[in-house]
Amino acid sequence: MNTFVIQTTSSEVNEKMMSKIEAFILGIIQGLTEFLPISSTGHLFLGRHLFGLDEAGLFLDTMLHTGTLLAVLVIYKEELLGILKNPFGKTTWLLVIGTIPAVAAGVLFSDFFDSISKTGSTIGWEFIVTGFILWVADGVKKGKKNMSQVTYQDAFIIGIFQSAAIMPALSRSGLTIAAALFRKLDRETAAYFSFLLSIPAIAGGILYQLPKLFEGTAEGVSLGSLLVATIAAALSGYIAVVWMIQYLKKNSLKVFAVYVWALGLLVLILQYAGIF
Repeated sequence: MNTFVIQTTSSEVNEKMMSKIEAFILGIIQGLTEFLPISSTGHLFLGRHLFGLDEAGLFLDTMLHTGTLLAVLVIYKEELLGILKNPFGKTTWLLVIGTIPAVAAGVLFSDFFDSISKTGSTIGWEFIVTGFILWVADGVKKGKKNMSQVTYQDAFIIGIFQSAAIMPALSRSGLTIAAALFRKLDRETAAYFSFLLSIPAIAGGILYQLPKLFEGTAEGVSLGSLLVATIAAALSGYIAVVWMIQYLKKNSLKVFAVYVWALGLLVLILQYAGIF
């Protein structure tokens, strides 16, 4: 039995400890939904609520995002090595320019976004908005731009869409893939650039959360559960990235749109009925 616990300095520690099975399921949810266009934050909120782990947020989310970050670091290791060898090359500037809008949104509106994320009051509508954007993007005329043809303007506009995904149930991958399709990137490149752009976004989110872990706001979590959650997120995230890039070459986003519409409607019904 693992007795080592990550525990807050606050006197208010969540009484319900997360089991390893719950940790595994939440890790799978994070890994898949981070890169499938259906919103990881929204799904994690629902998953924690289902398990009665509403307070198990900050430390768990940090480790889950660490897992998905590891997944994309492995997949994009060649690109990252290329950036290290040529730190002022085009790819570097595309990532910098694409990340600026999210950084600005996080700095200017962090308190607002934090309050929305805690209550989950808007996630039903956000799932529905995500579905609408996916449906429209899937219907645009197919573009032909590959990575060598992506412009800084493309990166900035895709970054603006990414910044909107700070809202909990607006899918980061969904919005950035949609924006890339609007900018006439070919479908494989749209997914590829979306996931590449996730690296600074996820890393930045982890760095943003780290100081709060030492302010007495982290929940009591067993080390074993944290490891299970992180590994599950990394493995499922790896699978999701590889699968999604291949899937989008010839398949439609509309199936994801229908899914998030149905989920959003279910959440709204449950909220209206006072069940959720």
